[in-house]
Amino acid sequence: MRRREFISLLGGAATWPLATRAQQPERMRRIGVLMTTDDAEGQARMGAFLQGLQHLGWVDGRNVRIEARWTVGKADNVRRYVAELAALAPDVIVATGSASVGPLLQTTHAIPIVFAQVVDPVGAGFVESLARPGGNATGFTQYEYGISAKWLELLKEIAPSVTRAAILRDPGITAGIGQWAAIQTVAPALGVELRPVDVRDPGEFERAVAAFARASNGGLIVTGSGSATVHRQRIIMLAARHKLPAVYPFRTFADDGGLISYGPDTIDQFRRAAGYVDRILKGEKPGDLPVQAPTKYELVINLKTARALGLDVPPALLSRADEVIE
Repeated sequence: MRRREFISLLGGAATWPLATRAQQPERMRRIGVLMTTDDAEGQARMGAFLQGLQHLGWVDGRNVRIEARWTVGKADNVRRYVAELAALAPDVIVATGSASVGPLLQTTHAIPIVFAQVVDPVGAGFVESLARPGGNATGFTQYEYGISAKWLELLKEIAPSVTRAAILRDPGITAGIGQWAAIQTVAPALGVELRPVDVRDPGEFERAVAAFARASNGGLIVTGSGSATVHRQRIIMLAARHKLPAVYPFRTFADDGGLISYGPDTIDQFRRAAGYVDRILKGEKPGDLPVQAPTKYELVINLKTARALGLDVPPALLSRADEVIE
């Protein structure tokens, strides 16, 4: 190439970056998602997350690729999918519940993690503090332990004759221990004897609840955990079979036939999680993003189930309900 031609070529190169930028497609980012259930509730959570992303300009298949895995409450699935997602080295991973977040943080300290529905991220060691998480994880707490005491109060309010309560919990996670402790603090004042039941194995908790129900004046409280969510249909049918008034942590239980639920709007958490994912994709660090608490709580009463149990729901309780299912 002659010198004059080379100089002319260099002169034209000033226009290259703009033209090249106009022709290049957007950089494809990758988001891993580790969900608990793939039922209607799980799909609604996923849908809220995707809608939140789209509102912020991230569209699956256009400028972001979503790698979703569904654990359905099985420890083997958690281990396998955590390894799979970590191997993909996504830009960020969204994870549901302590049972998934713990193994993720044991696997990677480099990939940013946004969690949802974790009761006690500080106590579990996921973050240093709620205001300054540090490390590679941040997200949204499920609720404070104090709400667990409220469940026992609601059980006594809707079924005053209850003097014994089986507490379905997952003792393998920090949240299971903390929720149990909160319920214990109010049980003596309410005159209720408590019996803990491990919710992880369906066969075991069915046998335990059946044995518990042989005596009178019993009730049931289901604490928040991935295992309870996965087995919720079985738990609801178990309560109906043994005619046990029961309080549940999320409205999906009441929607599916449970007596009463009080807890956060879980769908909203995943919509809000999209905002943190957006900020991380734009360069912010998870350790600098404060862990956020729920902003919406719902009290839902299923009157059809109440009638089947022969319960008259107090008018004062009905008036406080966000929704009454006829």
